Amino acid sequence: MRFNVWVFILVGSFLNACTAPAGNKQELETSVTKSSPLIGTWKLVSGTTIKGKDTVVTDYTIGQEMIKIISPTHFSFLRHDLNKGKDSLASYAAGGGRVRIGDSTYTEYLDYFNIREWEGGEFVLAYTIAGDTLTTTGVEKVEALGVDHINIEKLVRVK
Repeated sequence: MRFNVWVFILVGSFLNACTAPAGNKQELETSVTKSSPLIGTWKLVSGTTIKGKDTVVTDYTIGQEMIKIISPTHFSFLRHDLNKGKDSLASYAAGGGRVRIGDSTYTEYLDYFNIREWEGGEFVLAYTIAGDTLTTTGVEKVEALGVDHINIEKLVRVK
């Protein structure tokens, strides 16, 4: 009888040990994501859109400001003009959603945006970080609006 109790305890311990790594793997993935250099607050400096042979470069330091906040699970962005909406250049944009972060790419799942046709978009962005500068490159495609271009953004870390 004593032998059966010990066998039961050993088998139970073995089965418990076999299932433990799945939980540990999830914790490991979370800790790796939390330590990603992508995590933080970034200020948009410039943006380049390329559609066919046309390239448009925008300097986001003149008359407007935008920040992007990236956490291990979500992202958000806020952009507004610096004249408090009181002239013909008045603008405001805000959005965000879930994010999946990898070593050299991350995916934004745009769940919320004040231009509603963009909601539900999934945007895969390649990224590099050099010092305090983040550069992202990806394709933005929104069929409902006829948007289909390459978007390159340069951001600096907010300290």
